[in-house]
Amino acid sequence: MTLNSVETTGKTIEEAILVAVAQLGKSRDKLDIEVLVEPETSLFGLIKKKEAKIRATVKLDLVEKSKEYLEKLFELMGVEAQAQVTLEDDVLHAELVGKKIGVLIGKRGETLDSVRYLLSLYIGKFTDQKIKVVLDSEGYLAKREQALQKLAVSIAHKVKKTRRRVVLEPMNSYERRIIHSALQDDPYVKTVSEGEEPFRKVIVVLK
Repeated sequence: MTLNSVETTGKTIEEAILVAVAQLGKSRDKLDIEVLVEPETSLFGLIKKKEAKIRATVKLDLVEKSKEYLEKLFELMGVEAQAQVTLEDDVLHAELVGKKIGVLIGKRGETLDSVRYLLSLYIGKFTDQKIKVVLDSEGYLAKREQALQKLAVSIAHKVKKTRRRVVLEPMNSYERRIIHSALQDDPYVKTVSEGEEPFRKVIVVLK
């Protein structure tokens, strides 16, 4: 089993840290160090010297954990794919690359969204920090956003023409936000969401 934390001693704090680095097999910058006991110097050799004691814990690496989790998931799904993961400003972005990547995207991105949800749950086990997870592959998100924006405009035109509301098919929260955003400045129609996940829908109505 891989060690994540050790308590070590040394004549100095730095010496204790070096022992921890060796035991954990991680570089100094990958460890969180807590000083448990400060070293004490002896007086003319008459008083026994107290060694330094520290607790070293491997820093949480969400990028590496996410990459490992995704690639294990792909293996279980029988899909040859890799994840290129970055974390910046509390947004974890994973770009999926590989063969037959369409399997990971799924119909209307449903599989991609399911994988994103699973990864969000997994990350939540390790941190209380609110991390937004974004999964993309071959520019799918940008293409889907453009398609939804066009759909929103088309539906708005239909509502104005028929003066009847239109209920869209169930969408995830990301897709619903795109519809809401696309029509938020329209002077004649408004959007509302109704229903429970995963069947929550956007409804376009006259103002």
